[in-house]
Amino acid sequence: MLSPAPPFDVKKLRREIRAARRALTPRERARRSAALVAQLSRDPVLWSAQRIACFWPNDGEVDLSALFDRLWRRGKQVLLPVIDGRALWFAPYTPTTRLRANRFGIPEPACKRNQACALLAIDLVLMPLVAFDGHGHRLGMGGGYYDRTFASIKKRTHLHRPRVLGTAFTFQQRAQLPVQPWDIPLHGAVTEQGVRWFDTASSCALPKT
Repeated sequence: MLSPAPPFDVKKLRREIRAARRALTPRERARRSAALVAQLSRDPVLWSAQRIACFWPNDGEVDLSALFDRLWRRGKQVLLPVIDGRALWFAPYTPTTRLRANRFGIPEPACKRNQACALLAIDLVLMPLVAFDGHGHRLGMGGGYYDRTFASIKKRTHLHRPRVLGTAFTFQQRAQLPVQPWDIPLHGAVTEQGVRWFDTASSCALPKT
């Protein structure tokens, strides 16, 4: 009789990948981030979106700041997350927007809640993550902010809803991740090697690892 498979150690995996991410030198992180931005800039889904939720890097995450100027030059609206209790809302970010550090030390727009962009008005969410797999599953930092924020629109299929693109370095991909009922699935993922859409054809697919 076969023994049952050992439980998936999410905490261990999160620690390992975060450590690997932080171990990148600033030069290597910048190089990989620039390559990821170049890959993303080739994807037509990015340019078909008008309102795009981005993020400032934390804990060794991908740095998307080089993308902001490209989006502004094309007349796109860049949004950044603002922590509100245990969830997020997204505020417009321009070159003149004043930023302040949130409780994690991450810059966010210093504006009021009434300036938030409605979730259903966002076209594309570039989502930070710790790990992802080829089935659209993701592992976050463990705070649940994105899951709680987008829980209300998770099951909407007949109305416009944001496309969620996981944003990570190639070494953050795993063959398979466990899934929880509250997890927000990814529509695709982008790394420095390319963009892969899980729910539609892509001309720039990620190689399988």
